[in-house]
Amino acid sequence: MVPNNGYNAYAKNKIMTASPAELTLMLYEGAIKFCNIAVVAIENKDYAKANTNIQKAERIIGEFKATLNHKYATAKDFDAVYDYLLDRLIQANMKKDPEILEEVLKHLRTMRDTWKEVMKITKNGTVVA
Repeated sequence: MVPNNGYNAYAKNKIMTASPAELTLMLYEGAIKFCNIAVVAIENKDYAKANTNIQKAERIIGEFKATLNHKYATAKDFDAVYDYLLDRLIQANMKKDPEILEEVLKHLRTMRDTWKEVMKITKNGTVVA
């Protein structure tokens, strides 16, 4: 029985055909999803699941840091924000503290929503002349 093959193919195709701007949005959505799962896991005292999902969110933030283009002045600011988020995720994981995760979620949602606006203004991440 292989019920997810159709969905897996769809998801893979969606990623493979996404623009860089859409991929960035997907990463924000993923980090938010994993933090939400971790909050629920902590509330249910499923600390292994919380750990796994916090680490997934950390990897996404790490990817954002690794792909910053430092020829732009704003990269330094984003780097500092990503460092802060990583630190807070580590603290949330060590303390199993859902309040810290809620703080991270607030920042991630703001960044995601801002990115959506950038995509609208620039026609999906492409600079409009």
